[in-house]
Amino acid sequence: MQDTSKQYDAVIDTCKSLFIKKMSDYGSAWRILRLPSLTDQIFIKAQRIRGLQKNDVRKVDEGEVSEFIGIINYSIMALIQLEKGVVEQPDLSTEEATNLYTEKVAITKKLMEDKNHDYGEAWRDMRVSSLTDLILQKLLRVKQIEDNKGKTIVSEGIDANYQDIINYAIFALIHLNE
Repeated sequence: MQDTSKQYDAVIDTCKSLFIKKMSDYGSAWRILRLPSLTDQIFIKAQRIRGLQKNDVRKVDEGEVSEFIGIINYSIMALIQLEKGVVEQPDLSTEEATNLYTEKVAITKKLMEDKNHDYGEAWRDMRVSSLTDLILQKLLRVKQIEDNKGKTIVSEGIDANYQDIINYAIFALIHLNE
């Protein structure tokens, strides 16, 4: 589990670094995105990963790694949007957004540690393609919950699904780095 924690942090460091650089370039323009728009962005990235995994020929010189990083960052943005709501104009400084990012990662990492304890790190025996499929499944669930105006009867909410998506994408990146 100790290796997992270090590997998790290393992936997050890469993702967070890119997030901060993009905040410097674009500001918090993403704050205007409604949740379904973020979900769709994540879905496009997951679909592209699935296509890359199935196709022998690649026509764009970007692989799975950059797409998984995008999934993680968009999912963290979605968690921030869930908490703060959508705005009409960008309203967060880089420092404020980075603090929220760090807060959401800490909560999501704790969830991973709890589940890893109970499941015995079963993800280590999974294929990256299976993790991709699980991400797509979670996204379809999120879309349905969004279509139901956020209401569920017995299922986890949108936030738990985004957290699982983040953790699956991090697991995939750990696998790809090994």
